[in-house]
Parts: sequence; C-alpha cells; structure tokens
Amino acid sequence: QSFKLLGFLDVKSVPCARESVLYGSVGSLVVGLGHFLATSRVRRSCDFAVGGFICTMLGYWFYCRYNLAQQRIRQRMLKEGMRNRILFEGSSLDPERKLTGNERSDS
Repeated sequence: QSFKLLGFLDVKSVPCARESVLYGSVGSLVVGLGHFLATSRVRRSCDFAVGGFICTMLGYWFYCRYNLAQQRIRQRMLKEGMRNRILFEGSSLDPERKLTGNERSDS
C-alpha cells in the first residue's frame, strides 16, 4: 500500500520524498514552536510553521536529489571503469601493463 501526499507524490516510491516530508515536519515544529515561545502569537506562529515546513522540505529535497545524482554518476563511472578494465586487461591498451624492451621497439 502506498501513501500519496497531496494525491500525487507517492512517498514510498519516490527517492528522497519520505525523508523530505519527515525533515519538513520537524522543521515546521521547531520554527512554529520557537516563534510561539518568542512572541506568544498563535496564528502568526502557525504561518511560520507552514513556511518552515515548506522551506525545510524543499531544502532537504534538493540536497538529497543532488547527492543522489552525484552517487548515480559515480556508480556509472565505476561501472564503465570496471567494464574497460575487463575489456583491456592483458592487451597492449592495458595502462597497468609494463612495457618490455621488445614491445617498446615495436611501437
């Protein structure tokens, strides 16, 4: 069973959605409660809490998605490097292979 936030954001299957909502609610609680303790104005504190939720959720969303994109790029580069290592291992294109005297004169 999936949980859809606002009817369209499937929190279970979208990467970073669950953590963003959780951090957003904690940010909302901290900002709203902090503003209430400082000013004792309930309505204004609720407005600040909603703003804190939106800012915290979007901030963590972009941070998490950026890290996810970097991780996917590193995985793709590692996969390509492993493929090239297997492909060129033992051949003359292998960068780790030591060239002997006969092979140096041939090239």
